[in-house]
Amino acid sequence: MAGDSEGAKEEYTKDGSVDLNGNPILRSKCGGWTACSFVIVYEVFERMAFYGIQSNLVLYLTNKLHQGTVTSVNNVTNWVGTIWMTPMIGAYVADAYLGRYFTFIIASVIYLVGMCLLTLAVSVNSLKPPPCGPNTSDPNCTEKASSLQLGVFFTALYILAIGTGGTKPNISTIGADQFDEFDPRERAHKLSFFNWWMFSIFFGTLFAFTILVYIQDNIGWTLGYGLPTLGLFISIIIFVIGTPFYRHKLPSGSPFTKMARVLVAASRKWKVQVPSDPKELHELDLEEYASKGKYRIDHTPILRILDKAAVKTSSASPWVLCPVTQVEETKQMLRMIPILFATFVPSIMLAQVNTLFVKQGTTLNRSISPHFKIPPASLQAFVTVSMLITVVIYDRCFVPFIMKWTKNPRGITLLQRLGIGLILHIIVMLVASLTERRRLNAAKAHGLEGGGEIPVTIFMLLPQFVLMGMADAFLEVAKIEFFYDQAPETMKSLGTSCSQTSLGVGNFLSSYLLTTVSHITRKNGHEGWILNNLNASHLDYYYAFFSILNLLNLLFFLFVSWFYLYKVENSEQTEAFQMMKDDKSIVAAKIQQDEDNLHANLATALFNANIEV
Repeated sequence: MAGDSEGAKEEYTKDGSVDLNGNPILRSKCGGWTACSFVIVYEVFERMAFYGIQSNLVLYLTNKLHQGTVTSVNNVTNWVGTIWMTPMIGAYVADAYLGRYFTFIIASVIYLVGMCLLTLAVSVNSLKPPPCGPNTSDPNCTEKASSLQLGVFFTALYILAIGTGGTKPNISTIGADQFDEFDPRERAHKLSFFNWWMFSIFFGTLFAFTILVYIQDNIGWTLGYGLPTLGLFISIIIFVIGTPFYRHKLPSGSPFTKMARVLVAASRKWKVQVPSDPKELHELDLEEYASKGKYRIDHTPILRILDKAAVKTSSASPWVLCPVTQVEETKQMLRMIPILFATFVPSIMLAQVNTLFVKQGTTLNRSISPHFKIPPASLQAFVTVSMLITVVIYDRCFVPFIMKWTKNPRGITLLQRLGIGLILHIIVMLVASLTERRRLNAAKAHGLEGGGEIPVTIFMLLPQFVLMGMADAFLEVAKIEFFYDQAPETMKSLGTSCSQTSLGVGNFLSSYLLTTVSHITRKNGHEGWILNNLNASHLDYYYAFFSILNLLNLLFFLFVSWFYLYKVENSEQTEAFQMMKDDKSIVAAKIQQDEDNLHANLATALFNANIEV
């Protein structure tokens, strides 16, 4: 019976996950790839909707709402930047108050409302200005969009931004939560999760860059926006159907408040001496953490100035005295910030270079047959296809092969994978610079410096798109997994949002960088590197500049990653806790044995005394 009871206990998850009502859950009844399948289906349709809008948004603003090129590009950049910044808010709400599941459900409904309003804005004639004739982007067009028309369209866009703020940081975290790190089999699956997660993302992206872009360009915007709206609605229903299979993590309070308390407490006690023995610092009992499904984090020697927050004083206020675990959680978040900074330059490239690649494609021969031309935005599908192939090869071939030498279940470390992505980004820019030089030479040879289509196939750009996909397979996957994996257990959503904040900052910085480079290169009578006429521009110089910028960023990354200390795995903490419980059991058994021996000796003595009497 005791063995059966112990076996039953082993079936429960050990990572603190619970069901929707907060009760312990059996590992065999939920979670795993079964639960992830519902999550992944949602993500495929969500990315299809998002990139179906983003990929052609600049064309809708110029051709349908009659905005100028600069205005439309800035509007797209600002919107995309907002999309990737709002996840920080959604992560805060999830970790502090509502939990990931309910935050996601509410946000997905807001997302759907925004999609419906956006579809309405492109469908109803009164919500868009009449066309100006053959050239709808003519700057002299007097049929500008009214305040109402612009207001409805941009309201819909920013409702989407609010919705994605709650879905993007939580959906991937919900997926990763379905694997118990303390079960060896599930832990192995979790190491592959982010590879296949990104695979699903780019599967939806591929559909957006091909089918949806073609529909928007050749059939109509109503169907082009209506299809992803319908797909998003169906995916939300599928996600809700999967609710009985999900594992959940309870909200554990505001992560910002926790970190603020540590910083305030350390600053208040900046004159206090930190004891040489970490055991003298304030900490809660291990059982108190275990009873709440949380983890106690041992003291680490980094950022020792924050240890002052855990030095015992006369005050027990949480703004004066913090336990070591809370201090270590703050350390874990702060030490990721330099790595976050190292991802800004690649994010600028993603925000800017793909757009420039697409514009390059508009100057080349895009004809596949006499009746079909590749839509300019579909060029990004090459990045997606390359990434899909690279992720599969990496997960199925590279990782098992390299594990034999590294003994690392991931094959290589997360930072090593991220570093390979940064190196590939340098190669991408070098190849792009050389390719652009060839394109400009071809334009000059055909006398097309003033503009026009160059009689060179668009597939000359294929190498840089393929390399960009390979770079993303390393960098983007490693980035999202790194910030999830290295964040404290109580701040996983916040950690995941850091990888998305990188993209938001990159979008805002890209506009500044592009404007600055354009302004500087036009000084002293120079024509400049970036002009409206790409055949007279010098994007080859701009790409070479990006190569140098990426090289400097790589050196910075190597410096900060050299000093980075990975956090202790939770499985190691659980083993330590189990050993402690086993030690206590041994001690308790020894005490019980001593008591039994004492009682037996006492009974024998009394028996002998009675005989003597």
